Amino acid sequence: MSIYQFEILNKLGEGAFSSVYKVRRKSDGQIYALKKVKFAPMNYREKENALNEVRILASIDHPNIIAYKEAFFDEGTSSLCIVMEYAEGGDLLNKIENCKKRSIYFTENEILSTLAQTIRGLKALHDLKILHRDIKCANIFLTANGTVKIGDLNVSKVNKGGLAYTQTGTPYYASPEVWQDKPYNSSSDIWSLGCVIYEMTTLRPPFTGVDMKALYRKVIKGLYQPIPVNFSAELSNVIKMMLQIRPNARPSCEKLLEMPFALRERNFKYNAEADSELLNTIKFEPSMKVLSNRLPGPNYERRGRGLSARGSKEELDKENQVNTQKLRDALSSDPERHVKLRQGLQKNRVRLPLIPLPKPF
Repeated sequence: MSIYQFEILNKLGEGAFSSVYKVRRKSDGQIYALKKVKFAPMNYREKENALNEVRILASIDHPNIIAYKEAFFDEGTSSLCIVMEYAEGGDLLNKIENCKKRSIYFTENEILSTLAQTIRGLKALHDLKILHRDIKCANIFLTANGTVKIGDLNVSKVNKGGLAYTQTGTPYYASPEVWQDKPYNSSSDIWSLGCVIYEMTTLRPPFTGVDMKALYRKVIKGLYQPIPVNFSAELSNVIKMMLQIRPNARPSCEKLLEMPFALRERNFKYNAEADSELLNTIKFEPSMKVLSNRLPGPNYERRGRGLSARGSKEELDKENQVNTQKLRDALSSDPERHVKLRQGLQKNRVRLPLIPLPKPF
């Protein structure tokens, strides 16, 4: 794969070593997000983080996490390119900024739906012992149909030992234990999510200060203004539960999903038995050719089929045979429908070469 197989449409954002673009894949015409990470100026640990993001993204198949499509190296710029699902609705931070400009608030249903979906994505990470470590509004993405997806797993960590020690994250959303350089676990992500939902409710972060020292004092004391009275006690209580100072007092994803607001969310259709498996660690290798062979394979969906690129020709042929027989059976049992369908196809000059129609009665 090469960067030249994508048409760059516009830049979506950039960081210290990376830029994210909206691109069109030339082979299928589909829109994706492509993150280009410049390897040359990065130190060893930063390169390991970039490879870890690929590993985690490729390991997880969940509707509430940005999907991995492909990773490859662009040798001309010494960059790691990560192709991901594109979220047409942008990120939650931009949506909050738009609400501020228009002086409007999210509805409670929008807030609780966002919370429920984000928790489900977070649970998929926590089930694999993965800590996101940077849950914030800018890392919560929205699709055109309202699906909420967690993204930007660059500083995520596989935490098999139970507690993590490396301090990271964004100050406004960092938990008290992270601020205090204490060990932390998945409950730190819950705190950060509580900050996100509070900000979605009030259009401002729960903890602010004139400087870092003032912000630190507020966070470790858990001092924040109540949400507006027009929101329900249920929403207020959920935020309060997530913003508990003591980590063990915060609810887990499982506990939150048992609450009424999550049970009312009916848009979630995911087979919990089809959980993802964590791929092996991708060890850094100075040779890009060697490292390229260690990257996970592509995972594009075939248009109109919902099958990954791993689907075999035999599986596709079998699916086509089944669909052909279903159409034949349906048309044979309804001659009038068959005649109308054939007339419609002829009128619009539509041809279905893979599904031969039976002769009319």
